[in-house]
Amino acid sequence: MAKYMAYVGSYSYTGKAEGITVFDVDVEKGTFIKRCEVAVDNSSYVIASNDNQTLYSIADEGVVAFRILENGSLSRLNSGKIKGMRGCHLSTDAKDKYVLVSGFHDGKATILRLRRDGGVGEIVDGVFHKGLGSVADRNFKPHVTCFRRTPDGKYAMAADSGLDQIKIYRFNEKDEHLVQVDTLPCDLESAPRNFRFSQDGRFMYLMYEQKNVIDVFTYDPGDRVPVFEKIQTISTLGEKYSSISAACSLRFSPDERHMFCSNAGDESVAMYKRDPETGLLELMCCLPISGEYPKDIAVFPDDKHLAVMNHTSGTITFFKIDYEKKLLVMSSNEIKCDEPNSCVIVKVGE
Repeated sequence: MAKYMAYVGSYSYTGKAEGITVFDVDVEKGTFIKRCEVAVDNSSYVIASNDNQTLYSIADEGVVAFRILENGSLSRLNSGKIKGMRGCHLSTDAKDKYVLVSGFHDGKATILRLRRDGGVGEIVDGVFHKGLGSVADRNFKPHVTCFRRTPDGKYAMAADSGLDQIKIYRFNEKDEHLVQVDTLPCDLESAPRNFRFSQDGRFMYLMYEQKNVIDVFTYDPGDRVPVFEKIQTISTLGEKYSSISAACSLRFSPDERHMFCSNAGDESVAMYKRDPETGLLELMCCLPISGEYPKDIAVFPDDKHLAVMNHTSGTITFFKIDYEKKLLVMSSNEIKCDEPNSCVIVKVGE
């Protein structure tokens, strides 16, 4: 049976967490078993390379890279500076050639080159967003919350929840320079937070933190600028919900036939059925997660279980997914984890 590990990033400035907590994953029972903690200064986001050989984490010094060993343990490779304030989100391109860093605090989008061994290389390019958003507590200046390359590699897109827009940059591996070519405007005070493309590259799913909806777009790379067409807007909440709510995390199931979205304030997770041909979503349920501030979620590789990172309550809760009955049923005891921010489940020992 394949071996899986879970890596959970936490803040360390409170002195309770080291940074990254390493868990063995019990896929059959749908739970995590704590192994150890690895020191990282304020790990606000973690991702794995596409080949599952390297783990990347946000840290105060920039981005830290770890080799994922065959037994799932981590061996530090190096770190790279981003010449800005601490980031909030990471992504890699399909070929693991670059890591893209989102800067919430300073509104900076940064691309760093990755070394052949998976370590973090030098900065390729970076852009500070400029402008003023709406007059609100959170949305009054640039906040880059998600920065990714498009599936075809022609563009890099940055969601800015402060400016309520998606900035679209041309980026290729020849000149390695970010050139803004378009902007995807969003509703005032909607706060676009995260977006994901389907693996076939045909659809983009854009989640709004304050508006509490997901917009579904078709995607065409175009000749000079990409073409997006909105085909659906669907709520991240159920019929009964808290009036104060913020959409947090957006995840596909392994086969991309379902999607999940967590909501802080409402303290819930919404589950959707996804049509791979049309790209459209159908809300199946939106249920409580027995924790506070579900900042991230992780779908187990068996596509039958779900883990929820509850930041404020300092817990991880586990659920069995019943697609037929459209339910999320708690399947295991919660486990303690100080201020969990994000989680990635990785197959090891290949």
